[in-house]
Amino acid sequence: MTYRYFTMGGDVVKRVARLRAPADFGLAIQQARLARGLSQVELAQEIDSTQSTISAIESGQTTILVRRLLELASVTGIEFSATWEDDVDAPRD
Repeated sequence: MTYRYFTMGGDVVKRVARLRAPADFGLAIQQARLARGLSQVELAQEIDSTQSTISAIESGQTTILVRRLLELASVTGIEFSATWEDDVDAPRD
């Protein structure tokens, strides 16, 4: 996964990652979650899921749909990227 960092002013940093492999999606989710100061449990509650599901996504264990999306993107020339802001004042785990 390729990262780029942009300063948005104040204490906010915008991060952009190019997603090329199934594990990249999970890593981007993890980094965005941490940037917001959320635990896996808190994120799971936000999407009505379980902590174990979030863990599986972040660790790249749940990739079947992501693999299909990447195959489709490859054939159609689409590139996926993730963008999130990192609030340096957010609490950390």
